[in-house]
Amino acid sequence: MFNETYKLANGIEIPKIGLGTWLLDNAQAAQAVLDAISIGYRHIDTAQAYMNEAGVGEGICSSGVAREELFITTKVAAEAKTYDAVTQSIDESLAKMGLNYIDLLIIHSPQPWVEFREENRYFEENKEVWKAMEDAYRTGKVKAIGVSNFLQDDVENILASCEIKPMVNKILAHVSNTPLELIEFCKKNDILVEAYSPIAHGEVVDHAKVKVIADKYGVSVAQICLRYDIQLGLVVIPKTANLNHMRNNLELDFVISDADMETLKNVEHIQNYGEHSFFPVFGGKLK
Repeated sequence: MFNETYKLANGIEIPKIGLGTWLLDNAQAAQAVLDAISIGYRHIDTAQAYMNEAGVGEGICSSGVAREELFITTKVAAEAKTYDAVTQSIDESLAKMGLNYIDLLIIHSPQPWVEFREENRYFEENKEVWKAMEDAYRTGKVKAIGVSNFLQDDVENILASCEIKPMVNKILAHVSNTPLELIEFCKKNDILVEAYSPIAHGEVVDHAKVKVIADKYGVSVAQICLRYDIQLGLVVIPKTANLNHMRNNLELDFVISDADMETLKNVEHIQNYGEHSFFPVFGGKLK
């Protein structure tokens, strides 16, 4: 699976599955990245807000794999809403990771986390952020640019004035929570959708209806969830520091039938993400 890619609007190829590093500290991230690359992962996802870019960079450096064989994503902090702040943050990310370019740079959120999904939409500020992203793209500091957690009108705001269209929108998308209208809108605008938390923070693993389908294919619930997103045309970024889980997440050489895909699309929404239901979003707000 790690050899399979999608093509972004600018022709860059992005692996369909990547390693997420959220909640890993620098030491954990360094080891997880090293382990993942050793078994074939080529797509690594981090963010300025994760505070582990240095660890990710250490893992990349230790892997011995040529830089051009890897696809590295990081995200501009949600609180960086001026041209200068974003430009500075990009240089800091490059320095922390020890890289001379980033494969994919994403705006982590349309609003600062403490105001996430509140009334102030930061439309004008995000246009300034996007200008800085476009300039970093033009200078070669980043090879592709995108957004995350953007609703349709957030994306439309960028499209209304941009010179380079967003190539990716990274959103929460998993069995029981699949924003199909937003996914379709992005596809129509040649924006690839990435799915974070594709296994619903682990809360879907005990879902009886999903487990029945997983058993039918002789795979785990996690594998069904990852395959489901991939068959919807999404990139998946499962987070794990467990080597066995990394291996299992790559074993997706099966196809879910159309009928079972429809069943999965209509699984009742998971209301409780366990310990992650009220986790502090970066900046202090409870989500």
